[in-house]
Amino acid sequence: MRVVNRVLKLCSSSSSSSCSTVTELTRNLSTLLHNFTSITTNPEPISNKYRTRSRSRSPLKGRRKPSKAATCLCHSLGVLNNIEDGSVDRVLNEWISTQGKSFNKDDILVSVDYLRSRNKFNHALQLLEWTEKRSLIWLSNREHAIYIVLLGKTRGVEAAEKYFAELPESAKRKSTYGSLLHCYCFKKMTEKAIVLCEKMKALNFPLNSFDYSSLMTLHMKLGQPDKVALVMKEMKEKGIKQHIYNYKLLINSYASLNDINAVEKVEEEIKTVRSIVPDWNFFCNLSAIYIAAGFLEKAELNLKNVEKLKLYDSRPFHFLLNLYASIGKPEEVYRVWQSLKSAFPKTSNLSYLTMLQVLSRLEDMEGLKRCFEEWEPHCLSDDVRLPNVLIKAYLKRDMIEEAKLLLDRTLKKGCEPNFATYVLFIDFFVKIHDMDLALNYMRVGTSYVKNPERKMYIEYVSMFQKYCEERNDVDGAEEFMTLMQDAVSLDPVVRDIDASLRDEVDTFSAKRLSKLFHYGTISDDH
Repeated sequence: MRVVNRVLKLCSSSSSSSCSTVTELTRNLSTLLHNFTSITTNPEPISNKYRTRSRSRSPLKGRRKPSKAATCLCHSLGVLNNIEDGSVDRVLNEWISTQGKSFNKDDILVSVDYLRSRNKFNHALQLLEWTEKRSLIWLSNREHAIYIVLLGKTRGVEAAEKYFAELPESAKRKSTYGSLLHCYCFKKMTEKAIVLCEKMKALNFPLNSFDYSSLMTLHMKLGQPDKVALVMKEMKEKGIKQHIYNYKLLINSYASLNDINAVEKVEEEIKTVRSIVPDWNFFCNLSAIYIAAGFLEKAELNLKNVEKLKLYDSRPFHFLLNLYASIGKPEEVYRVWQSLKSAFPKTSNLSYLTMLQVLSRLEDMEGLKRCFEEWEPHCLSDDVRLPNVLIKAYLKRDMIEEAKLLLDRTLKKGCEPNFATYVLFIDFFVKIHDMDLALNYMRVGTSYVKNPERKMYIEYVSMFQKYCEERNDVDGAEEFMTLMQDAVSLDPVVRDIDASLRDEVDTFSAKRLSKLFHYGTISDDH
């Protein structure tokens, strides 16, 4: 997902510039694609080149059909954001005690798969831990393998190694070794990966497509995209069946090398491999690559391929909206938006947020206001990220009064802002060199700092400290430190930030600080 979002950001800033812009975009592919992870209505008949068998499954399809209770719980867990340890436990315990629901093993494992598919690895791990503590399921080698991967992603390789070491010898099989190899490759632990591969060979555990995809990922992370093709060649020579993930990584490696001809050849090869059925994120990834390279017609063709698949959730629609915007097709954006709302009548906040962000990128102010007005009276729950998009658009156009009115309306509704809300105003007043008003918004915003905003907050603290120093503004510096002391006494998050400021705040260079003044918003991750 990250690669597509970063491609979109580059594309939106380039607008309709010359060939040099396309060259610059393709030159950036090596940086964009090595971090790629999977990015998770029938306009015309599907081409015969691609099979109609789609593996864009319902996220809840699994071994057996999950119970209605498990399906409902799965979605309840899926909407939890930035949870701390124990959150899933509380939800599950409440579910059991108040509703008397019970689960079979398939329900639990399907729910784990669902959460993993949405990159909610901590949720999935806590669900497995909760069931294991209560001895609700017996973990097979497959579940042990999943456990290891989840530990590696959430608590680090050492936790994964410890879990693996404590497994009984009977559970140290091909799947669990493969998961540990995945952890090593994901964290660029080359030596450990080599040693483990040798041990797997000695144990007569042949590498499969999952293991080879881990090695491909390692090469991409090490900045060695040229070696990915060699890994794929070895797979073919050994007769190892390729998976769609192997082809995704191969395509990304060629894109990193700016070899679009090779990307096209792989795309054609996939059409001839009967065992490979491209899914929606494959087509979206390919479309993003073509957009970055300036091949907009090819990009649009792949977006049409996405629309020919049976789509079970809103994620592919979100990427269609963004990617159609990137190729300058606002009419397609609106068409996909109507399709999304038809497919999901209870349209989520995330879908509205995606559409608002897309309209903002398209500079469609009228459409942006209409979409917000459509969402506001029918919103399923308050989410400050949505008004933030419109506030940012107003401030970008120097419509300060409209932005203030929207903030007031949002607060009166009981929707709690975040620090990023006030950053929008801070940036605006910094831009027009009104530091007093910027500091006022900093003062108010301090009480809304949350853990995910720690880094952004420290950067703004550094900015104001630097400003006071440069102006020899003793009164301003004292006022700012008083503000910090008040915030520290009230909020444990800010208290933690204050403790880290002494070590971190001086690490920001003058060059970085000057960028804060010049470019405005530091981060949109809120």
